[in-house]
Amino acid sequence: MDSPANKLTKRFEDQWRSLQLSADTAQISFPNVTELCVEARQVFVFSDFVASNCIRDPGMLAELIESGDLHTRYASDVYARKLEPLLADVQDQKQLEKILRNFRKREMVRIAWRDICGAADLFATTSDLTNFADTCVDVALSLLHGWQCTIYGRPTGPDDADQQLVIIGMGKLGGRELNFSSDVDLIFAYPESGITTGAAKQINNEDFFTRLCRRLLQVLGKATEDGFVFRVDLRLRPYGESGPLSMSFDAMEQYYQLQGREWERYAWIKARVVAGDKSAGKNLLERLNPFVYRRYLDFGAFESLRAMKHKISLEIKRGAMADNIKLGRGGIREIEFFGQIFQLIRGGIVPPLQQRGILDVLKFLADNKYIPQSVCDQLSAAYLFLRNLEHRLQEFSDQQTHQLPSNPDDWMRLALSMGFKNKEEFRRRLEDHRSIVHSQFTMLLEPKDSRQAPGNRSAELEEIWQGALSSSRGEKILSATGYRDPAGAVRLLAHLREDLAGRSLGQEGRDRLNKLIPLLLEAAGNCDEPLIALNRIVDLIKAIEGRAAYLALLLENPSCLVHLVKLTSASSLIATFLARHPVLLDELLDPRTLYAPPGRNDLEKELRLRLKRLPEDLEYQMEELRVFKQVNVLRVAAADVTQVLPLMRVSDHLSDIAEVVLNEVFELAWDYLTAKHGKPTCKLSSGEPCERGFAVIAYGKLGGLELGYGSDLDLVFLHSGLSGQTDSSRQPIDNNHFFARLGQRVLHLLTAATRAGILYDTDMRLRPSGSSGILVSHIEGFRDYQLNDAWTWEHQALIRARTVGGDIRLKRRFEDIRRQVLALPRNRQELNQEVVQMRRRMRRELLKSEPGIFHLKQDTGGIVDIEFLVQYLVLLKSHEFPALLEWTDNVRLIQTLIETGVIDEYRAHLLKHAYLIYRAMAHKLSLQEKPARVPEEKFQNLRRKVAEIWNSTFGTAE
Repeated sequence: MDSPANKLTKRFEDQWRSLQLSADTAQISFPNVTELCVEARQVFVFSDFVASNCIRDPGMLAELIESGDLHTRYASDVYARKLEPLLADVQDQKQLEKILRNFRKREMVRIAWRDICGAADLFATTSDLTNFADTCVDVALSLLHGWQCTIYGRPTGPDDADQQLVIIGMGKLGGRELNFSSDVDLIFAYPESGITTGAAKQINNEDFFTRLCRRLLQVLGKATEDGFVFRVDLRLRPYGESGPLSMSFDAMEQYYQLQGREWERYAWIKARVVAGDKSAGKNLLERLNPFVYRRYLDFGAFESLRAMKHKISLEIKRGAMADNIKLGRGGIREIEFFGQIFQLIRGGIVPPLQQRGILDVLKFLADNKYIPQSVCDQLSAAYLFLRNLEHRLQEFSDQQTHQLPSNPDDWMRLALSMGFKNKEEFRRRLEDHRSIVHSQFTMLLEPKDSRQAPGNRSAELEEIWQGALSSSRGEKILSATGYRDPAGAVRLLAHLREDLAGRSLGQEGRDRLNKLIPLLLEAAGNCDEPLIALNRIVDLIKAIEGRAAYLALLLENPSCLVHLVKLTSASSLIATFLARHPVLLDELLDPRTLYAPPGRNDLEKELRLRLKRLPEDLEYQMEELRVFKQVNVLRVAAADVTQVLPLMRVSDHLSDIAEVVLNEVFELAWDYLTAKHGKPTCKLSSGEPCERGFAVIAYGKLGGLELGYGSDLDLVFLHSGLSGQTDSSRQPIDNNHFFARLGQRVLHLLTAATRAGILYDTDMRLRPSGSSGILVSHIEGFRDYQLNDAWTWEHQALIRARTVGGDIRLKRRFEDIRRQVLALPRNRQELNQEVVQMRRRMRRELLKSEPGIFHLKQDTGGIVDIEFLVQYLVLLKSHEFPALLEWTDNVRLIQTLIETGVIDEYRAHLLKHAYLIYRAMAHKLSLQEKPARVPEEKFQNLRRKVAEIWNSTFGTAE
C-alpha cells in the first residue's frame, strides 16, 4: 500500500502533467519552469482549487508569473487600480458580474498560492482578502448606483443634498481579518429619508436603496457559470432576516437604542465602513458607539454575556462541533469571545479597547495588566495556529469549512501543509492549543459564589434584609454576626427598604440589591464598628443603586466587598468619594495598586499613557484627567487610612498628583492655542529668550506641599511675552491676548464640570491686585507689584509660593524675584504691627467661637498662629539668612530657623511638634468628614505654649 507521502507525490505528478498538457494545447510557455515546478509541488497537493484553476486556465498562471503579481505583496489600492481598466467599458450588470467573477478567480489563486508556499504570512493573507472584498463591494456599488440614478434620479435628503448607500462590514470583514472562503457580513444604511430627483420617475429613498441593495446582492452573491464573488450574509442587520434591507440612520439608531440586544453589541465591535459614503458611515458609527461601548464599566453585561457563553458551550457539546476549529471546543470563536468580553465591559471608558483586531486587543490587555502576559501569549499563538489551519482547510477546495477531516490521508496532507512531519505531531499541537483556549474560555465569567461566606449566615441575613423575620430574631442574628447595636442595624435596613421602595430600580436592579445587601451585612459585621460601616455603605448604595452595573461589579468580585468595607469603615471621606465617583469601584479589584500610590515619575508615565490611548477629543481628555486624579487620590486615601503612609507623605503624594495634572493641563491648553494662533514671542528682561513664556505659580497648601484631600489650588499665572503678535500666518493674535486666553483655557480645563466632576477648585485671588487684577501678569509687572505695591500679607503668601508648571527659564526668573522681594530689609516694629493686625482681622472674619471647642486652625495657639510666626520671622530675617528662602513648607522652614539661629531649639521644636500634631488631628478629622475642631481641653497645654511664644515674639496677647 502506498504511503501518504507517495500518494501526494503521485497526485502532484498527475497535476503537473495535466498543467503541461493544458499549456501546450493553449500554446503557452512558463518562464523558469524548474522554479515553478518546485512551488507548484507545494501548492497543488494542498489546494485542488488552485491546481484545477491553473490547469483549466494556464494563461492565468502564466500572466500571474509574468506580471510579477504571484511574488508581490499588494498595497491596499492595487485591487482598485487593476479593476479600473477591466471595468472601463462595462455597460450592464451582467458584464459586471462576469468581470468580477473572473477577477476573483485570478486573485484568489494568487492569494492561496502565496499563502501555501509561505510567501505571505497570515496578516498579509487576511489583508489581501479584506482589501479584495472592500474593493469589489465598493466598485460594484458605485457602478450600480450610477446606473440606477439614470432610471430613478438621484436620492436626496431634506436639504436637497445627494445621498449614497453606506455599507458596514461586520465580523471578519469588519475586523480586516477575512478568511479565504468566508462569506461577508454586511449591513446597509442610508443617511436620511427623502425622494429621488432628476428623472421622470421618482421614488422614495428607501425604495431606491432597497432596489440598489438587491442588485448588489445579485452581483456579489448570485451563482453563475463563472461562480460568485462573495456569499453575502445580512442576518446581523436590525430585525435580522425579517428586517428591511436598508434603513435610515435615524431608524437604525432608534432600533439599537430601544431594541438592541447584547449579542448585537458584541457583533458591532468589529463594524467598519467598507463601501459607499465613508464620511457618512463614520458619522453613523459615532452615533451607534454609545450602544456598543457604555460610558462606564459595564459589569451589568455579565448576565447576558454568561447567557451567550452558555449558548456557545451548549453548541460545543453537540457532536457535530467536536472537530470544528471555529465553533468547537478551544476554537477561534472562544478566543475572540475572550477578548471581546473585556471590550464590552471596559471599552466605554478605555477607548484603546475599541479596536477590531483580536490580537491587538489581547496585547493591550496584557500590556495594561488586565490579563497575565502568559495568557496573552498562549491565546495569540493559538489564534495564529487556528487561523492558518482555517486557511489550509478552505484553500483546498475553496469551501467555507472549519471541519477537521475524518480521512487519515487528509489528516496527513493537512499536517504537511501546516509544516509538520507527521499527523501525530500535528494532532498533539492542535490539541494543546485547543485545550489552553478552552481552559481560559471556561474560566471566563465564572460566577464567583461569594454567598458562601464564612459563618454561612447568608440565608438568614437575606431574610433580615427582606423583613421576613421578627425584630427580636433579626437582632439576635445580627448580634451573632458582630453588630453591637443590632437594633440600630435593623432600623437602618428598614429605612433603606422604605427608601428604595419609592424608586424605579427595575427588576434587574432589585434582584442585584437583594443578593448584595446580605453580603454587605456580613462583611460589615467583621468591622470594629459594624453599624458605622453599614451606615456608610448604605449611603453608597443609595448613590449607585440606579446604576446596576456597579452593583454587578460588587457581586461579581467578592474581594471588592472586602476592600470596600475596609476602606469605608475607616473613612467616611472615602465612602463619600466613592459615592460621588462610583467608577472608582473598579480600583478595588486590584489591591496591588490600591494601597500603593505611585511616585511622581510613575504618575507622569501613567497619565501620558492614558492620554496617548485617547482620540484627539477634548471631552475624552478632560474625562481622563479627572478619572486619573480620582484614581490616584483614592490610592493615597487607601494607603493613608490603612497607615501605609505617614501624614507628610500623604501631602507629598497629593501635591504630586496636582502638579502632574497641572502640567498636563498646561500642555493641552498650549497645544490647542498654538495650533490655532501660532506661538508668541517671549523674552526675559535679561534678553534671554523663553520658548513658552508661561508659568503656573502655586501658593497656599500646594505651594507649601501641604495639600489635603479637599484642598483647592491657589494659583497665579505669569508670562514673559513681548509686544506684538503670535507667529501664525492664518490667525495671529496679540501676545498679551494669547496669554490671557491661555490662562482662561487652563482654568476651564481645571474647573469645567463633566460627567466625572471637576479637576480642582481654583482660587486666583492672590494674583497682583487680587480679583480686580488681570488673569495673567507679565513677570516684570509681577516684580514691580511685589516690590512697590504689595501688602505685607501678600509677601507672607509669597513665602509659600513655588512654580509648579510651565517654562523652566520663567521658573528661574520667578525664583529670583521671590528671593529679591522676601529678602528686603524690613522695619521690625512695622512688620510686627502689620502681621498682628492681619492675624486679628483673619480671626475676626474666619473664626466662629464655640464654648468648650478648640478650632485647630483659627483659634489662639492654633495652626495659623504658628504659620504667621514662621512667616514673620522669615520676612524679618531673610536679608540676613538667604537659607530661609530655600523652602516653602512650614516644617522645613522651622528647621532652617533653628539652623540659622533665628529661634532657639526649644521654641522651634515646640512649634514644629504642635504644628504636626494639629495637622495630624485635622487630617484625621477630614478623613471622617468632620470640621477641624476638638474639645477645648484636648491640646490645652500645647495651645498655651504656642500662645506664649506668640506673645514673647510680638509683645502682645492674642
